[in-house]
Amino acid sequence: MTVVAIVLTVIALVITVIGIALLVRAVRGIIGVARLGRPAVGRSDQPASRWKNLVVESLGHTRMLQWSRVGVAHWFVMVGFGFLFLTLVNAFGQLFDPHFALPLIGHFPPYVWVSEALAWLGLVSIVGLMVLRSVLGTREGSRFFGSRTWQARYVEWTILLVMVCILALRALEYQLDPQVLHFPLTFWLIPATVPVATAEVLIVCIAALKIIISFTWMTVISLNLTMGVAWHRFTAWVNIWFKRESSGAPALGALPPIMVDGAPLDFEKLEDMDEDAPLGVAKVEDFTWKGLLDFTSCTECGRCQSQCPAWNTEKPLSPKLLVMGLREHAYAKSPWLQAAEEARDSLPEAVRFEAARPLVGDTGPDKRAAAAAQAHGGPIQLSEDGTLTAVIDPDVLWSCTSCGACVQQCPVDIEHIDHIMDLRRHQVLMESEFPSELNGLFKGLESKGNPWNMNARKRMEWAKPLEFSVPVVGEDVEDLSEVEYLFWVGCAGAYEDRAIKTTQAVATLLHTAGVSFAVLGNGETCTGDPARRAGNEFVFQQLAMENAATLTEAKAHKVVTTCAHCLNTLKNEYPQVGVELEVVHHTQLLNRLVREGKLTPVAPPAGEVAGRTITYHDPCYLGRHNQVYDAPRELLGAIPGATLAEMPRHGKQSFCCGAGGARMWMEETIGTRINNNRTAEALTVIETTSRPSSDVEASGAIATACPFCRVMLSDGLTAAQAEGRGEQVEVLDVAQLLLAGVQRQQAG
Repeated sequence: MTVVAIVLTVIALVITVIGIALLVRAVRGIIGVARLGRPAVGRSDQPASRWKNLVVESLGHTRMLQWSRVGVAHWFVMVGFGFLFLTLVNAFGQLFDPHFALPLIGHFPPYVWVSEALAWLGLVSIVGLMVLRSVLGTREGSRFFGSRTWQARYVEWTILLVMVCILALRALEYQLDPQVLHFPLTFWLIPATVPVATAEVLIVCIAALKIIISFTWMTVISLNLTMGVAWHRFTAWVNIWFKRESSGAPALGALPPIMVDGAPLDFEKLEDMDEDAPLGVAKVEDFTWKGLLDFTSCTECGRCQSQCPAWNTEKPLSPKLLVMGLREHAYAKSPWLQAAEEARDSLPEAVRFEAARPLVGDTGPDKRAAAAAQAHGGPIQLSEDGTLTAVIDPDVLWSCTSCGACVQQCPVDIEHIDHIMDLRRHQVLMESEFPSELNGLFKGLESKGNPWNMNARKRMEWAKPLEFSVPVVGEDVEDLSEVEYLFWVGCAGAYEDRAIKTTQAVATLLHTAGVSFAVLGNGETCTGDPARRAGNEFVFQQLAMENAATLTEAKAHKVVTTCAHCLNTLKNEYPQVGVELEVVHHTQLLNRLVREGKLTPVAPPAGEVAGRTITYHDPCYLGRHNQVYDAPRELLGAIPGATLAEMPRHGKQSFCCGAGGARMWMEETIGTRINNNRTAEALTVIETTSRPSSDVEASGAIATACPFCRVMLSDGLTAAQAEGRGEQVEVLDVAQLLLAGVQRQQAG
């Protein structure tokens, strides 16, 4: 063995000891930070289902494959990282014996074939991902903006060099045992003229280099506990297993209740609650241990950021930067939290400053830059009044539409919305800090039972123009056992002019199809969705309990509603207050009625539909939160004479209208309007699909299936028309389009 080989061997063994020792310390450190969080309830129920989901989601790469090419490349890198660990074990044997091979499998053909294939595929894949990162860059429009480039590059180069070492070792091993069967993909890499003695020395040197590269990487990540681009290789498995839904579904739909001491808050026992108990999240240690594990697991891939409607309209909220910033703060503050109270004054100044920082507050004039700086653990700044700047700016919290795009896209199951809503809850309930526009929302919900502050007695005025009577529970029917469905109208459907047309259309269609239904009339009040998404859990509970009593007394069982937000609340959140309902969206019920032949739409006259295109906007609370994608499209497809065209962002990657998360009642004072962005996309599709010639104005319809979306898109269309675009376009609910076709059939 040459001097070089001996030196490399010694270095490899030393760095191995250092790397393992530091890794043990690092793992203890990460566990210690996670333990600072509050209890997370229900994270270990149905273990069989959780194990199954872990295997499917990780090995099947179901979340990563939402972006197919990147997902495939990452799969080969991930599988190679795990399976080829055995080549690292083999390298230790080769330090002392170049001819060493793992017992039993070292020369087992299937094992060596798979190893070589994964090494080549891993090499090609990591090169592809490195090129992609270079092409996308870190400019503000890139999903990698704000990610720590040096860490990502270091991880990528480590993987690349390890793959090269594996292939080089295999090629050299062939010189010692020239059997093509054992080296099918590497035998040709090195000329057969290389002497055996030289090959032996090179094997020792490259094996040592492979070990040095691997354990240097282990040392680096152990010294950087917030290096999520590396640590997610270990924490993602745990994070996926402990995800909120044991079924494997993303953390969408229902919002969990406020938790106190590991149990849902009982609002009837507020007076008995510890006055120091937080409602929501006031400090980073108020997050659950699962929340802190979420922050640790962030890969900084930027998928959430690329889909976020707030970030893409120049607002300060990036789900990625928010999570990264919370991670930096949690780990920087952890020494203070873990130290005895009497020892805290002796901690480094940076730690004491971090502990003193408010979690939510002023971050300076450039809020997007501040979010990026916090994500990198930048130096603590002072605000204009001389106080410490906060970790999160209020505009970051209140920019969220709760659309769920971040949660849907996250490959490691981070629960962004739950964390943002817990932060909002504390701001509203404990600090009374929230956008001033929400005062009117809260007042209307508390006093009138609707967010528009309208008189509750006017809830049935929508039914007056109809040519048939709408049965009301308690007046026309004793209870809902006399009809098939409760038609939950919703506040928008009862009070908002555009949504009223949808309500009337659905009622007419149900009547035409012979479906028996009734409404609660003035007995219906808001489900509480706007209050809950705005952080006002008290008002939500007040409304939910009132509705629960009404629904129970009315013997409600099957419910149909036109509002995606009402659907989500009644179906997913009312079980939290003891009400179990079978809730369907109007598009689901109407689609079934069309399939059964109870509703038959016909096409309009040929001249009336020339050049007309319909493009469908997926409501977030119908699509991502409740997985209803097909029914509205099937319904539109059943309407003859229309051309259906999808927007580039549709389905699970649909772009929000901007109304969710109580944003419907808040002004957009930062950046551009989300609804204008979405409307422009819809108009582009209609213009490129329906225009018969350059001299003819494109005509068509933007269809949706939620009153909130219809309001926002209508406002966006009005703004576009003021600029001379979309004059022949209208925004309609799917039910209105269906009704027009059915009425033509009746007239014919």
